Amino acid sequence: MPVFQDKKFQRRKEDFQCENCGVMVSGDGYTNHCTKCLWSKHVDIAPGDRLSLCGGLMEPIALRLESTGYIMTHRCKKCGHEKNNRGAEDDDFEALIGLSRQLANKQ
Repeated sequence: MPVFQDKKFQRRKEDFQCENCGVMVSGDGYTNHCTKCLWSKHVDIAPGDRLSLCGGLMEPIALRLESTGYIMTHRCKKCGHEKNNRGAEDDDFEALIGLSRQLANKQ
């Protein structure tokens, strides 16, 4: 189970349909992106609060490996807000490889 240092974190177990690829995602309370295409949605100000009025789609723009796993950076296509998100165990491995290749080709 992830450990969050931010006392404002609110765990919400929510299923959702990805607005980028249409896949139904089963949330576990920590799910913050589509496990198929890796896109997210700008819905929070603090993690889990659902207080952002933006609602824009967030594109994965960076990927790095840390000792705790993959960290993706998402950028909102609507307002430009950037947020780091941990990869999930059920993320599509092919999508992670594809993102890695795409980012490598931009360099």
